Amino acid sequence: MSDIYESAANSLGLFSSPCLTKVELRITCKGISDRDALSKPDPCIVLNMQSHGQWMEVDRTEVIRSCVNPTYSKVFTLDFYFEEVQRLRFELFDINSGHNGLKEADFLGSVECTLGQIISQRKLSKALLRPGGTVGKAIVTITAEELTGNDDYIELSFSARKLDDKDFFSKSDPFLEIYRVNDDATMQLVYRTETVMNNLNPVWKTFKVSLNSLCSGDQDRKLQCTVWDWDSNGKHDYIGDFEASFKEMKGAIDGRQVQWPCINPKYKVKKKNYRNSGIVILNQCKVIKMHSFLDYIMGGCQIQFTVAIDFTASNGDPRNSCSLHYIHPYQPNEYLKALVAVGEICQDYDSDKMFPAFGFGARIPPDFKVSHDFAVNFNEDNPECAGIQGVVEAYQACLPKLQLYGPTNIAPIIQKVAKTASQEVHTKEAMQYFILLILTDGVITDMADTREAIVQASHLPMSIIIVGVGNADFSDMQMLDGDDGILRSPKGEPVLRDIVQFVPFRSFKHVSACEAVLVLERPCSSQEPPSCAVAWLASRLLCFPVSCWRKRGSAEASLGFNLHGFFLTWKLHSFRFLQPNRKVDLLMCWSEVRKAT
Repeated sequence: MSDIYESAANSLGLFSSPCLTKVELRITCKGISDRDALSKPDPCIVLNMQSHGQWMEVDRTEVIRSCVNPTYSKVFTLDFYFEEVQRLRFELFDINSGHNGLKEADFLGSVECTLGQIISQRKLSKALLRPGGTVGKAIVTITAEELTGNDDYIELSFSARKLDDKDFFSKSDPFLEIYRVNDDATMQLVYRTETVMNNLNPVWKTFKVSLNSLCSGDQDRKLQCTVWDWDSNGKHDYIGDFEASFKEMKGAIDGRQVQWPCINPKYKVKKKNYRNSGIVILNQCKVIKMHSFLDYIMGGCQIQFTVAIDFTASNGDPRNSCSLHYIHPYQPNEYLKALVAVGEICQDYDSDKMFPAFGFGARIPPDFKVSHDFAVNFNEDNPECAGIQGVVEAYQACLPKLQLYGPTNIAPIIQKVAKTASQEVHTKEAMQYFILLILTDGVITDMADTREAIVQASHLPMSIIIVGVGNADFSDMQMLDGDDGILRSPKGEPVLRDIVQFVPFRSFKHVSACEAVLVLERPCSSQEPPSCAVAWLASRLLCFPVSCWRKRGSAEASLGFNLHGFFLTWKLHSFRFLQPNRKVDLLMCWSEVRKAT
């Protein structure tokens, strides 16, 4: 029997995982063909990564209007695992001018490579492979840069006054570009502001960039800043530029303004009384310390973990060995494996180790009415179970008492957890973050209500993991992502943060390194910090009292942002993360439950 438990442990993959390095990828394109003879393309690059044989979207660049040679300011931050082959696909789309989504976009082609190839060459250029497999003239160049370890962000707020007017019938439409001057004298685009239309005194939106992207951690590194007048044909008019450094920008930290004259060298030579082409003003410079999720955990933040289990009839009769709820005498079913893959990790960051466990889609005693948010232990006043073992025991004990029914509605359980999480918003400490794990065997039937519940929950300290159990077709679950990559309610309200991830359990149940996926933010704006949980906590916990820090013993867990950019991956670097002389908790729980029965 021990061999069976060892086999199950291997399938869960709770063993060592490779070390990682964080890298930033920047994209440029040259020679994009005009598909429309009357206008230039509006290109956007979508980054996909292959995961368990399937391509998953990681992130996408901004759309650059009327441009055949785009240089994107969007930076992709990925985790590089030396031991793994991480396949990437960069898809190029011509975005419809009236819509930023991909639904109406024209697919122009793609480039495939591995992350290792990009890193080994530092700059990889490949010809675009057009639809149909033919090689196009367009060249996509990907540049890689290893992060130096400084995760701080810089928040900058620029404006300008009395810029030169470049238009005959209206005023200039200015935007600002900031370039970092590298050691080899090349220039790397750091950020491009939005365009302020018809205004010689623009105030650009506040934006964030990482300190590493801005100056590679060198405060004296030269920054080249250029102001342009936007033109719809893509041939923007040059207004002027100036040189700066982060050291100079820090002068605006205390609320003082820092100013630079915007100089057009040609005008300076030709015009006798030329002074400048306007003044660019830095109104605010704020250094934002980016704490990791581990910092928050060690600072006293508690993970509140809740489980919701699908008890609809589509799972099959639990007494039948074909049922997904079948209690096998020697190995846990997929519901239990999925539960432990996430819960085993979360429980170490919950002080009382008490987890609420709910069920949905079943008729429950005594009146056998259908419920979509009943306590698995049938104690509505106290639905908590003692640890993962307690959840396993409650799950097994309730099965004979239920009548599996339907439909598969998950909005009620999301609303229930959100109600608890909403109470956290009103506390000063904001020391709790809620993780809801939903285990289901089929596509949900209350999609509209679920989308509404998710949008409302996105304002709360809460993330949702939906794990699809079994072999059903879960393709419709992609409806949880909107047409433009942002989930919206039926009324059109977007999520504040992308707090949901759907994962088919069959995609990772046999891999060697199990990932307990805690959902993070796919940024609704390109410069937001990468972590959904960290983004929430950072808004409430900006410093850590030393007295709150506590040692984690022999735990060797590294918590980091994985290559998808909006997942949080908790990797176990050592079996010592579990207590000495213990097998995986699921197996211990399972063994003891079987002995007791």
